[in-house]
Amino acid sequence: MAERARVGAVTANGIDFGILEAGAGPLALCLHGFPDSAHTWRHLLPRLATAGFHAVAPFMRGYAPTSVADDGCYHLGALVADAVALHEVLGGDDQAVLIGHDWGAETAYGAAAFAPERWRRIVTLAVPPAALDDTIFADYDQLKRFFYLFLFKTPLAERVVAARRMAFIDRLWADWSPGYDARVDRRHAKRCLRRPANLAAALSYYRAAEPRPEGVDVLRHEAEFAAAASVAPRPTLYLHGDRDGCIDARLVRGAGRHLGKGSAVEVVRQAGHFLHLERPELVNKRILAWLTTEVLGRRGGRSVG
Repeated sequence: MAERARVGAVTANGIDFGILEAGAGPLALCLHGFPDSAHTWRHLLPRLATAGFHAVAPFMRGYAPTSVADDGCYHLGALVADAVALHEVLGGDDQAVLIGHDWGAETAYGAAAFAPERWRRIVTLAVPPAALDDTIFADYDQLKRFFYLFLFKTPLAERVVAARRMAFIDRLWADWSPGYDARVDRRHAKRCLRRPANLAAALSYYRAAEPRPEGVDVLRHEAEFAAAASVAPRPTLYLHGDRDGCIDARLVRGAGRHLGKGSAVEVVRQAGHFLHLERPELVNKRILAWLTTEVLGRRGGRSVG
């Protein structure tokens, strides 16, 4: 029987993190995105544990029960520093692996570039490397999908997202993963963001997402911030759903050119933005094969499933 995830807590980089964990062995750090929670990995954590990993999914900084940042710092450099600090306090070594979805994917790219000696292999889902930003933001239809990026930078954002029991979050999930029943996932996400301080923290990820964000102290994590724009040298498996309503799958075809040697890009059929929840058996199988096999046969943008 698969091991159920345990609830725990650790302190890293000055943040008190709530975590879900299972298993023992090399660290497998699983990072979630927005609007989501550590429970997004509920299908993967037991599989990682069975495969011999110490699987840990933290609630990202600002997402309850994890504490908000005392300094209000939510730029990508701080997230990268969190991942590296979590590796340290969780007893990670050079056999650790890193898995990230959405904001977790962006964090994973940065952490693997900043401290490649800490990670053996990487898996990222639904958000391609930052080097594709020029291509993605040049697409008119994609810009319409990105309306929320611009909304979240305005003073209206907290009121809009919080209104009518966070109906905005319901609509994002429906748009991003059409046809998927996300009731459980939305409930977990809303629980993390119910308090105004937590919602403001999650929106601050977007407000700090600038090449050099104004009013944000990047000096404390300047090296981590710079690394987030670099190519991570570790082999990375990038997975993207062919029905992703957040980032159009046709715009990520060039992702492989911006990943480390030995990486692979795959499009998962009949899956949207939350592909690891929509098609957990297939996605988990692909992730486990990547993490437990040193040499894979073919690279490139083949479809699976």
